[in-house]
Amino acid sequence: MSGTVFTDKLINGSIVGSILTIRLSLSFVTKFVPIQMKLTNYFNESYNELVHKVSWPTWSELRNSAIVVMVASFIIALLIFFIDTGFRGLMKLIYSFFY
Repeated sequence: MSGTVFTDKLINGSIVGSILTIRLSLSFVTKFVPIQMKLTNYFNESYNELVHKVSWPTWSELRNSAIVVMVASFIIALLIFFIDTGFRGLMKLIYSFFY
């Protein structure tokens, strides 16, 4: 008799466990599928926008813009160099009064 009660509890426990596992799996799937659909929709819309709606520069426009950026960067670097050199000289002069 005690063996039968044990197997009945084991069978009922495994059935309840299986039902809970299936329920949790379905809960996860129902929460994950909308997120996956949103991500898929986002990537599809991004691809369509980049391919069909964005106006890309020509190679000559791109080259000219790159040259402008390089020249401006060089000028700004020179400006910072001269300012830094000036402050270094000024600080040496100030420190020379105290040492």
